[in-house]
Amino acid sequence: MRLILTLLGIALLIIAGVYFLIPGEQLPSFFPGHESGVMRVHIKHGVVAAVAGLVLLAAGWWMGRR
Repeated sequence: MRLILTLLGIALLIIAGVYFLIPGEQLPSFFPGHESGVMRVHIKHGVVAAVAGLVLLAAGWWMGRR
């Protein structure tokens, strides 16, 4: 369980980085927020992904301590 939570947390942090660095037009089509002609980055999507990733990493760390 600890490994799964940690891997999901790392994946969400990587996704958050993608949201912060790539404009909406260039996001992969399976990402929420992909829109043709939109050149702004999706800060809210990135923040939510980063917070969820940090929560999952903390949960994985906490599970490892038990």
